[in-house]
Amino acid sequence: MKRIFKFIFKLLLWLLVFSIGMVFLYKWVPVPVTPLMVIRSVENYQDQKPMGWKHDWVSLDQISKNLQLAVICSEDQNFLKHNGFDVEAIEKAYLDNKKGKRIKGASTISQQTAKNVFLWTQRSWFRKGLEVYFTFLIESIWSKERIMEVYLNSIEMGPGIYGAEAAAIYWYKKPASKLSQYESASIAAILPNPLKYKANPATNYIERRKIWIVRQMGYFGKLDYEKAHEK
Repeated sequence: MKRIFKFIFKLLLWLLVFSIGMVFLYKWVPVPVTPLMVIRSVENYQDQKPMGWKHDWVSLDQISKNLQLAVICSEDQNFLKHNGFDVEAIEKAYLDNKKGKRIKGASTISQQTAKNVFLWTQRSWFRKGLEVYFTFLIESIWSKERIMEVYLNSIEMGPGIYGAEAAAIYWYKKPASKLSQYESASIAAILPNPLKYKANPATNYIERRKIWIVRQMGYFGKLDYEKAHEK
């Protein structure tokens, strides 16, 4: 029994060291592949569809500020203010759930980044706990700019399309640095379900979301990472 506990302790310690090491590594090194990319590829293989993905890493300064602002306005308007968790959004989601209302996701951009880069897709309390852990790590070790850079280079933005550069080329035949306000809003609008929705041509629903996001971008004002929490 003593040996078993000793083995478990050592295993947990090594997992802790490994996870922290990976977060430190990705503070500077581009993320080459995410679990979701592999999972989608396996799913396509099982469905006898083409495997593989399009993923071209670019630095944050090569991604249009329009797209950066669009995803903040669409997904997490308190991104520059919180430390990884939007408490008000979580409380609202909890109350809406109790009332039986349609639940709006309370995951922040930081949480989505942690999940996409380090974890798998299936929902469970165990995975949610790990998501909290990795969110705390990246918020402690990375800057807000780095979180945004990794987020925009890793998230799914279409069928087999990952990251801003691949999405910009796929949807608009141009690099991510050249995306306009409305083009950026259309890509941000499909993020809740990028396998179901299309950024271009947009459905009436996506068009309405796009207009709402552009309006929010106007209200939000200038995107200023320097005023965000310093790491």
